[in-house]
Amino acid sequence: MKEQPREVAAKLQELSAAFDFKSPNLAMILAAGHGKRIKSEKSKMLHMIWGVPTVTRVANAARDGLETSNQVLVVGIKALDVANALAKAAHRIFVFQENQKGTGDAVRVGLQPLLKDNYSGAVYIFPGDMGLLDSRAIRDFRRDFETNGCDMMVLTADYQGKPEENYYGRIIRVPAKDLEGKSAGGDSGKVIEIVEHRDILAFDPHQPHHIRFNRREYEFTRDELLAIPEFNTGVYAFKCGPLVKYIDTLQTNNAQGELYVTDLIAIFNQNGLAVRASRAKDYNTVLGFNNKSVLKEMEKIAREKAYDRLKDIIMIDDKDDFFIADEVIEQIIGLDIAHAPLDIAIGKGVHLGPNVSLSKGVAIKSRAVLDGNIQLGENVVIHENVHLSTYPHQALTVGKNSRIFQGDIVKGNLTIGENCQIESGVNMTGADDHPTRLGNNVLIKGTSYIFGCIVEDDMWIEHSVLKNKHVERIVRRDGSVQPVRWVLPLPEGLDSIHSMEKK
Repeated sequence: MKEQPREVAAKLQELSAAFDFKSPNLAMILAAGHGKRIKSEKSKMLHMIWGVPTVTRVANAARDGLETSNQVLVVGIKALDVANALAKAAHRIFVFQENQKGTGDAVRVGLQPLLKDNYSGAVYIFPGDMGLLDSRAIRDFRRDFETNGCDMMVLTADYQGKPEENYYGRIIRVPAKDLEGKSAGGDSGKVIEIVEHRDILAFDPHQPHHIRFNRREYEFTRDELLAIPEFNTGVYAFKCGPLVKYIDTLQTNNAQGELYVTDLIAIFNQNGLAVRASRAKDYNTVLGFNNKSVLKEMEKIAREKAYDRLKDIIMIDDKDDFFIADEVIEQIIGLDIAHAPLDIAIGKGVHLGPNVSLSKGVAIKSRAVLDGNIQLGENVVIHENVHLSTYPHQALTVGKNSRIFQGDIVKGNLTIGENCQIESGVNMTGADDHPTRLGNNVLIKGTSYIFGCIVEDDMWIEHSVLKNKHVERIVRRDGSVQPVRWVLPLPEGLDSIHSMEKK
């Protein structure tokens, strides 16, 4: 059943935290849209870029780049899904845009929590789908805004594809000469306005588009506007006072019938306020997506960046087929600084989740998946198609010089000691109330299942099913340790099984 707006607003209030009105900066993240062209039941904002929802990546980059935890998240379609994914955090406020009437309306809604306390800092606005945006790009943009002394700044970039595929809004700057052929003087190059791609297409190709700026008239043909490579990224910086003053003056006189935050450029210019633009240094950081193909391209870019950071530190078999979470990348780089060389090897198709911790000499072979709180000691070898996992509150530790062979499944609250060998065909699980603990020099082989057991040092277990057992180290008279073989539980449910052979 669809939740009512009041119910959504109430739950968003529960997830919101107190705002820090003393901070000079805040991030407003526009995450209300669903994205029709993405063709998914899941919110566009929750699609993953390198293992992290795109809106989470934007929020984290904004927090670090602006050096503030002040955030306003404007949510709408799938509002609670997005809010729950981000979760409650210090100085983060969620606001509900019930009807999606454009970016201008989203900003208007997002400003509401700031009005009662007359916030006077800077407001930085980010689209929630810009999943490659990083803190460095935001710091550069912030520095430009703070040193320029302007009232509004827009982050721009030059489109690198074919002009006919550029669906972004074009940045219109003052040309060298006005309509009368006179020099634009000091106005040359200033940002006049942003014209959306749809609106340009709606212009009459035979009638020039006229713009008035500082009492001068300028004109642009439809083709000239379409050929402009500089586009609007959707990232803005405002002084809060002018933004609050003029946000309600936006009109819907455009092809979409929506309120565009881009129209504030013309409004600010008309009222004598300073508008500037800052070009992004890395085109890839300002990409957003509206469909699956662009999302896939962004994932590829994220993988390339990850590979570039690691390629001279560890060995990665296939640069186009691996996943190492950002947190693990940072850990590897830290290890390299402190303990190089590392001699870590990662096979084709390996997946390492955010809470995996590696050590020197670790080798993880093709298609192995490690997901959870997993600690690998030095020289551990994880073979092909192994699956190691834990629940968030559990921990799985593999001691140094141990090996886990092909296809094994090891999961849960579990410790494997040093110099252990878990051969193919083994399944091991540790529960919260029944952890599995293997001592040192343990060998487990054959088709074996171990659950909630304590296994002492030097044990050999083969073709056995052990559940909640303590496997004791017993030394024979000849000095060898007694192995455990063919230990199987008694069958259950035999009365449910009947022969289908004819008598």
